Amino acid sequence: MAQSVTAPMVGKVLEVKCKVGDKVEEDQILVLLEAMKMEIPVVAPAAGSVKEVKVTPGQTVESDTVLVVIE
Repeated sequence: MAQSVTAPMVGKVLEVKCKVGDKVEEDQILVLLEAMKMEIPVVAPAAGSVKEVKVTPGQTVESDTVLVVIE
């Protein structure tokens, strides 16, 4: 079953640390956001493989925007 990993707050994507097909572990950092001059790591909620990456570095995202889909 696919899980969507969403942005916890409004911010700018600094770095995407995964690509489609990557195997990821629970709590592995998938995306690094910048919000309020802080770096916010967005982590995998569970182990799985990356099905989709929906953002690119430099992109501004709103709260609850889907960043990555894991299955």
